[in-house]
Amino acid sequence: MANNYLKLQFLSLPRNQAFARDAVAAFCLELNPSLSDLSDIKTAVSEAVTNCTVHAYKKEAGTVTLECEIEDGQLHITVSDEGGGIADIEQAIQPFYTSLPSAERSGMGFTIMQTFMDEFKVNSKVGGGTTVFMTKSFKTEVENA
Repeated sequence: MANNYLKLQFLSLPRNQAFARDAVAAFCLELNPSLSDLSDIKTAVSEAVTNCTVHAYKKEAGTVTLECEIEDGQLHITVSDEGGGIADIEQAIQPFYTSLPSAERSGMGFTIMQTFMDEFKVNSKVGGGTTVFMTKSFKTEVENA
């Protein structure tokens, strides 16, 4: 299967979360995902974009970059921002941790991304933004035979 690539940039507005998750879902259709896989992907992308909207830029609108690549039966997704960054990634990825408890955030975004995707990694620099890398693997036609 040939590689395929998608890159989108959009403002970190809540209304763009649905656009981002639907774009990724449409992009990965060539991998013949199950409805469950599509739901997992859309949820993980939504959580990553929500983090950019809520945490990276706070109340300002900034740029979110979403990149997807299909390679050897895998969907690689990168969601990045140029916002405030994360001081302690290990703490931030812990279930129920939130930097905004007064905003009634559940602190489960990174946990959901980790659970729904096969690979997950976060890079961040305070004042320099955050990048989330996620991969979902699909069986190829040869593996299904």
